[in-house]
Amino acid sequence: MDMAINGITIIILFITMVSLGCTMEVSKIKAHIARPKGVVIALVAQFGVMPLTAFSLAKLFQLSPIEAVTVLICGCCPGGNLSNIFTLALKGDMNLSIVMTTCSTVMALGMMPLLLFLYCQGFDNLENAVPYTGITIALILTLAPCGIGIVINHYKPQHSPVIIKVGLSILLVASIAIGVMSGITIGGTIWLVFSPKLMAVSALMPLMGYLLGYTLSTIFKLNHKCRRTIAMETGCQNIQLCSTILKVAFAPQVIGPLYLFPLIYIAFQGGEALLLIFLFRCYRTLKPTSKAKPVYLVVSSKVEEVKIP
Repeated sequence: MDMAINGITIIILFITMVSLGCTMEVSKIKAHIARPKGVVIALVAQFGVMPLTAFSLAKLFQLSPIEAVTVLICGCCPGGNLSNIFTLALKGDMNLSIVMTTCSTVMALGMMPLLLFLYCQGFDNLENAVPYTGITIALILTLAPCGIGIVINHYKPQHSPVIIKVGLSILLVASIAIGVMSGITIGGTIWLVFSPKLMAVSALMPLMGYLLGYTLSTIFKLNHKCRRTIAMETGCQNIQLCSTILKVAFAPQVIGPLYLFPLIYIAFQGGEALLLIFLFRCYRTLKPTSKAKPVYLVVSSKVEEVKIP
C-alpha cells in the first residue's frame, strides 16, 4: 500500500508540472525578464517571506523537530499553479503570475536546499534530519515535466487547455485516493496531523503570505494588479511538490503521517484565497463608479506672423 501511495504521489506531481508548463509562454517570460522589477520583488517575497514565516511559526508553536522540518519544507517550496487560478479570479497580472511561478520553480533547485540548511540551524537536532540529496533529486525531476509542458504549449498550444483541464481533474481524483489509502495505511496516527499546533500553523502560514506579499509589493509601489498577483504567488505553495518530497525523500518511520500536512495546508490556502476573492469582488461591486471630470481646453487667440522665404 505504501508503494502504491508513493507511485500515485509521483504521478500526481508529474501531471501537475506538465499542466503548469502548459500555462507558460516563452515570449511572456522574455518580456518580464527584460523588465524584471516585478519578478525580482515577487521572488524576494516567495523565498524571503514564506520560509521566514514557516520558521517563525515553528518557533512560536514549539513544534517537534520532524514537525518543524515539515513546515519548513512547505514554506520553502516554490509557487504552485493554484496561484495562477486565484490571480485570474482577482483580475491580477497573469503574465507576472505565470513568469513568477516559472522562475520560482527553476530557482527552487538551489534556493530550497539552501534555505532549509540555513533555517534548520535554528533548531536542535535538525542538522542531519533533512535529506538534501532526495530533495534535490525531486526538484530536478520536477523541471523535466515542466519543460515538457512548455514545449507542448510552444509548439502545440491548441492542446494546452485540454491538458490543463485533464491534469486538474486527475489531481482532484488522485488526491482523494491518496487520502483514503493513507487513512487505511496509517490508521489512528493520522490524527497527529490534526493537532491544534499544526492546524494553527496551516491556517496562519498562507494568510500571512498573502498579507505580507501584498504589503511588500505596496512598499515598492507596484500597481494594484501586481500587488494582488504577488500576494497570491507568495501565499500559494506547490503542495504537490511538498507532499512528494515528504513522502519520497523521508523514510516512512521518520515522517509518519506528516506527509499529509500539505493537504491540510492546501485546504486553508484555498479557503483563505477564496475568501479574499469574495471580498475583492464585493468591493468591486459596491465601489462607487467615479464620474469623469469635464476637461476644458484653452485655445489661444494669438496669431503669430510667419515669414515665408
